[in-house]
Amino acid sequence: MMKSKMKKRFTFLMAQTVVSMSLLAGASLAGTVVAGAQTPIRFLGTITAISGNTLTVKTDADGIHQVNVPTGAPIKRIAPGQKDLNTAETIQFGDLAIGDRALVKLNPDAPAGTEEALQIIAVKQTDLAEKQRKDREDWQLRGVGGLVKSVDAASGVIVLSRGAGATAKTITVHTTKATTLKRYAPASVRFDQAQVAPIDAIHAGDQLRARGIKKADGTEIAAEDVVSGSFRNIAGTVVSLDTAGATLVVKDLATKKPVTIHITADAQMRRLEERMAQILAARLKGTSGTSAGAGGSGPAGVPRGAGLGGGQWAGRNGGPSGGFSDPQQMLNRAPVIQLSDLKKGDAVMLVSTDGITEVTAITLLAGVEPLLEAPAASQNLLSNWSMSSGEPDAAQ
Repeated sequence: MMKSKMKKRFTFLMAQTVVSMSLLAGASLAGTVVAGAQTPIRFLGTITAISGNTLTVKTDADGIHQVNVPTGAPIKRIAPGQKDLNTAETIQFGDLAIGDRALVKLNPDAPAGTEEALQIIAVKQTDLAEKQRKDREDWQLRGVGGLVKSVDAASGVIVLSRGAGATAKTITVHTTKATTLKRYAPASVRFDQAQVAPIDAIHAGDQLRARGIKKADGTEIAAEDVVSGSFRNIAGTVVSLDTAGATLVVKDLATKKPVTIHITADAQMRRLEERMAQILAARLKGTSGTSAGAGGSGPAGVPRGAGLGGGQWAGRNGGPSGGFSDPQQMLNRAPVIQLSDLKKGDAVMLVSTDGITEVTAITLLAGVEPLLEAPAASQNLLSNWSMSSGEPDAAQ
């Protein structure tokens, strides 16, 4: 009996350690582990200041800790996702930097009212940035995205629609028990805040991105990772702006009601040039678009967070000027703007968090007057946005 209890306790402690190490890869930790009444034993967060031998750490639960790091306190550096401390590198206090992630274990014998580090396990910000870059590239290379048409939880098959107009196509996503399924938290598109969720949490109309082994034609994928969420498409005109409060009010053309849009630092805001908007509108309406002006091929790329995207346009290599290969490329070429660049009366289209009267913008596109002449197709264009993944601020 005694051996059994000891074995269970050892297994529990090992599980705690593994979970803590995994979180250092950039995932979110809600709250802190406590001992006794309220005294934290360890916490995870981001280093925001270093003064003398004191670290200021902001936890993922928005708590602020000022921790004294005595000389000789062991400090280990691990790679994002690393779980085995046996291979961790020992570093010095001076090697820590603002922006690094840190799991701090506190000394329970420290004087009352003070926090003293017993051990620090750190992930360098540079290591996180490099991992995020590689993850973004992998999601772009091996990822697909679109709007959920149907979900068969029993077979693990999810069908997506992607593209707009004549270029619309379906993508079949095959999942297994080994597939990691995550769902964005309400009012968030931060990958690190996405939570593990069962397949039956995915519904028709959701936006989804999957990464795995694709068929050559991109119509099927054996998914290793899936992230999904419920978002809202809004098209309308700006009624008012509050640059100081980082908000604007848009009259939704669909509901004829005002919606307050919150603009965060993560929001992507771009303005289509008039000629480009005319070309896109013509393509969405099924016309050639030649009267709107000649096109040109754009650079490939997937923006941070969430962007606007669609399927492959016909005539990738055809046409007198090469043609646009993908509306996503066209949108990526559009100039970045700030909230202060908008004015009352501007037409905008955006993807936002779900909500009725107040939402947070993910991607906002101005200069879209021609697109509003084809509202149904334009909505499909917005719906097939590409969610970037693997960015833990996403730590990213």
